[in-house]
Amino acid sequence: MQVLPGLGDGGEMTASAERHLGDQIARELYRDTDYIDDPVIAAYVQDIWQRLLAAARARGELTPELDERFAWTILLGRDRNINAFALPGGYLGLNLGLVAAVGSRDELATVLGHELSHVTQRHISRIMTRQGKQMPLMLAGLILGMIAAGKSRNGDAGQAVMMGSQALFAQNQLSFSRDMEREADRIGFGVMTQAGFAPQGAAAMFEKLQYASRLNDNGSYPYLRSHPLTTERISDMQGRFQFRMDAAPPVPLAMDHAMIASRARVLTRPGVDVLRLWVESASSGEFAKSSPAQQAGTLYAAALSAREMRDYKTARAMAERLAARTADDPAAAKQARWLGAEIELAAGAAPKAAALLDARSKERPEMLLAAEAAAAMRQPAPMVPVLRDWVAANPRDAGAWHALATLYGAQNDTLRAVRADAEANVAILDYPAARDRFKAAQEIIRQSKVVDHYEASIVDTRARAVEVLVKEQAAEPPLK
Repeated sequence: MQVLPGLGDGGEMTASAERHLGDQIARELYRDTDYIDDPVIAAYVQDIWQRLLAAARARGELTPELDERFAWTILLGRDRNINAFALPGGYLGLNLGLVAAVGSRDELATVLGHELSHVTQRHISRIMTRQGKQMPLMLAGLILGMIAAGKSRNGDAGQAVMMGSQALFAQNQLSFSRDMEREADRIGFGVMTQAGFAPQGAAAMFEKLQYASRLNDNGSYPYLRSHPLTTERISDMQGRFQFRMDAAPPVPLAMDHAMIASRARVLTRPGVDVLRLWVESASSGEFAKSSPAQQAGTLYAAALSAREMRDYKTARAMAERLAARTADDPAAAKQARWLGAEIELAAGAAPKAAALLDARSKERPEMLLAAEAAAAMRQPAPMVPVLRDWVAANPRDAGAWHALATLYGAQNDTLRAVRADAEANVAILDYPAARDRFKAAQEIIRQSKVVDHYEASIVDTRARAVEVLVKEQAAEPPLK
């Protein structure tokens, strides 16, 4: 049996070097048109992710060094493919297609726990170290190529990125070894159960993947290509569950999860015909026969689909039915209320949206919706300190920085609005764009008759720091 190199083996890629490589890949993914920062889905995933991280720390799987040096950031993509993937430096990619497919937060925790364990066990670093010093950039380019190939539904786009005499060799090395997969299974299962997620969720997820592996590969399951199921892995996990997967009591469908899955389906942009079908399904004969959670998911999909088609009358009607359906489930009722606010904002009824929201909320989706409503009503003052405190604690939240910039713009505070835009670009690792915005802020200061010296000092300090990052980025070799 192949023995995995230990974390202390000489010559292994350092955590800092791996994070640097991860930043390079993430920078490209942030620019991808499929990248989406959806506050509602992101908050749902983050709740699971933070519980997993806490469990990994408690178990000693996540060391203080990696905890500090790695990004531990999940990037969401609109892709309908059922896929998730670990990247160097603590970044994870998660397709909305997978969020839409899982039947519970426990199933999603299984996938995220598995990918987290690939990172904490330094599997990516071990692969790159084994292949030598020239492998990291080639592998990084390969990862981007495979993502492109998966989205294009054919290999042409990916092959354009993976051109070269060594590409085939690198592709053969990309998949984690069988030993690494078993290690991620074992540790990921321990992490997700210690985090409080039901082991039945892991059983259900494995059962789905096992079923999918028996189907012809039509490109819908790239997760199975990079994480191949084997008889040994299945047997090992069955023994770890200590019960047969097909005999495990299923995790019941939670109302709020059904709604999140519906949101993921709609946000993958399936096309107008599909959106219309989801609206019609809320009035079908099958609707009355479905469970309360399924009804909530159907109504959510119908309301969001109608909003996407700008049919606000239908969207409001569906949202009202959804609010009534979820009234007895606090978590689901909150999701319904947020969707109602989104519909009102899209319809240009900001005061109605504001009435549905708590401007004092510390939950990111509600906070950002309240900020959008405040800016639309030209009443930004109450939300400015809320967003300012948030970005102070979460400086890598580009969406919050953009919201703060909009609020400052509504106050006619151009200098602070431009600086917030610059910080949003820093958050997505776009340092040249950030430098340009900081230069614009400096020009505003030079032309201003009344100078805020405190703000001017912040702008100058940040401009110098970003200029260093721009030079470092320019010196990086390109991803091959």
